[in-house]
Amino acid sequence: MSEPETAPPAPSPAVAPDGARVSPGEGPRGARRFRLNRARVAGIALLSILLLALAHTLLWNLMGARLQAGYDAWAAARRAQGWRIEHAAPVRGGWPLSATLRLPEFRLSGGGATVPGGIDWSARAVVLRVAMHRWGELRVSAGGPQRLRLGTAEIPFAADRLTARLPLQANVVPKGGEFEALRLRIGTPAGGMEVGSAALGFDSRMSAIEGEAAVTLEGVVENVSLPVATPLGSAIRAVRIDAEVTGPLPGGRNPTNRAATWRDAGGTVELRRLELEYGPATAQVAATLALDEALQPMGAGTLKLAGAEAVLDALVRDGVVTARNATLARRVVGLLARPPAEGEPPVLEVPLTLEGRGLSVARIPVARLPMLVWPGPVEGSGPGP
Repeated sequence: MSEPETAPPAPSPAVAPDGARVSPGEGPRGARRFRLNRARVAGIALLSILLLALAHTLLWNLMGARLQAGYDAWAAARRAQGWRIEHAAPVRGGWPLSATLRLPEFRLSGGGATVPGGIDWSARAVVLRVAMHRWGELRVSAGGPQRLRLGTAEIPFAADRLTARLPLQANVVPKGGEFEALRLRIGTPAGGMEVGSAALGFDSRMSAIEGEAAVTLEGVVENVSLPVATPLGSAIRAVRIDAEVTGPLPGGRNPTNRAATWRDAGGTVELRRLELEYGPATAQVAATLALDEALQPMGAGTLKLAGAEAVLDALVRDGVVTARNATLARRVVGLLARPPAEGEPPVLEVPLTLEGRGLSVARIPVARLPMLVWPGPVEGSGPGP
């Protein structure tokens, strides 16, 4: 019997000198073509990376130049208004994720027409920053020990973080922004105080008319340690504010005249919410305020107070209120307080009135406010109040 015929083995694929497998029939010419294609792809990839790096560098330099030009224009405008701005030579940086402009030994002073005695603020450094992925936002931060003088009051302070976020538009002064502080330490004549955290946001519309919001303000301050203890303790848990200023905001450099014009145009301050969490009490105030003929604050609102009895107990323990007066006050609280919800303390709700610098609670005068002194007279009306 003859042996069955076997098929010849299939030719194995060729192997190029660099180890790449080559299909049958390609041979050395196919291997060379494969190497050339791979080298071409690698060259294109490397060129693309170099072009991207070059474009990124050009963009970073452009953003740095615009940041410098924007700051120079702002500083020139402030100096033209009478402000004094000083700092050491600016330093650019931030590569590769942002463009920064560092202003060492920064100092801003002036504002005598607004604040008697003027404003003087100095910081070890102020840094302007624009992130590459957020072109429309400018971050301004200040670090190290700082000092603020308002008139004759000197206020040294420092913070772990002190930052402002402002919208960035070409040739437009920001009309709003957000401010944030973390572990803010402030020196006072009575001793040091500390703010655990603070956040404040504001917005403005210079074109607002009567009844429209010209400035809105919303913020919260938490964990405040006071330099001196009161009957309610030395720690304020939180302060929250939500307010708006309505009516047109007049221009000019005379604050007194601007205030009078704003008053005459129907301007008001709408205090939608002012809340204080302090010791055993939680107080909320809502009010509408304006300026009277003497440019003094006036208005009316409502006070809601939870924990009034605990406050009276604390005042008695500290000797601020006698036990007899506290008993009378508890009777008033019992008459005016709303029935509490289950598991909650009674809430005292009473009207507030501010007129002729006198503050009244439930029509009972409780305090007289100091006179608000405006710098300079109202133009064309003789001496101011």
